[in-house]
Amino acid sequence: MVVKVYGPAFACPKRVLACLIEKEVEFEAVPLDFLKGEHKDPEFLKLQPFGTVPVTQDGDYVLYESRAIMRYYAEKYKSQGTDLLGKTIEERGQVENWVEVEAHNFNPPIFNLTLHVMFSSKLGFPRDENVIKESEEKLGKVLDIYEERLSKSKYLAGDFFSLADLTHLPFTQYLVGPIGKEHMITSRKHVNAWWNDISNRPSWQKVLQLYDAPL
Repeated sequence: MVVKVYGPAFACPKRVLACLIEKEVEFEAVPLDFLKGEHKDPEFLKLQPFGTVPVTQDGDYVLYESRAIMRYYAEKYKSQGTDLLGKTIEERGQVENWVEVEAHNFNPPIFNLTLHVMFSSKLGFPRDENVIKESEEKLGKVLDIYEERLSKSKYLAGDFFSLADLTHLPFTQYLVGPIGKEHMITSRKHVNAWWNDISNRPSWQKVLQLYDAPL
């Protein structure tokens, strides 16, 4: 059965799409226009009561948190495509560890950067330079830790590409692109090598080719 993925133009659905491509899972992308309020449509709210994306609909089975979705499909289709979870319980532990690091340490500052640099005018609130400065400083400290980690292994969870790396793709793409802070990546030798590797994977290149960012 084809998996429906709602909101392909946005960052978090893009990580889901990359995961599905890596796992060789057939999907259908369903556009959603936030400016027209389609995320508040009663039918959509039946799927996602918080009115955000992504949402995946797999027959009657619905999920709506991107990291949970990735874990689910990486496990469900573990025997096909790229192994994104690790081959041992120890590798799985490292994958989960770094997925959590992304969620709790990396995502908050880069999300604030994205919000204030890219979307403040579109969403109708003032760009806050203090928030931008503070977020860049916080993100820099996180990336310093990544630099140390990646000096010891090719990828975050070890010497294999996994969900731990994949989950970083969409917002880092904003960082080096429209946010205009590519130096935060290129100034760190090992982070830069890691980013060049994961951002050039065919799965991510296909996502970028098929689904434009909501600019």
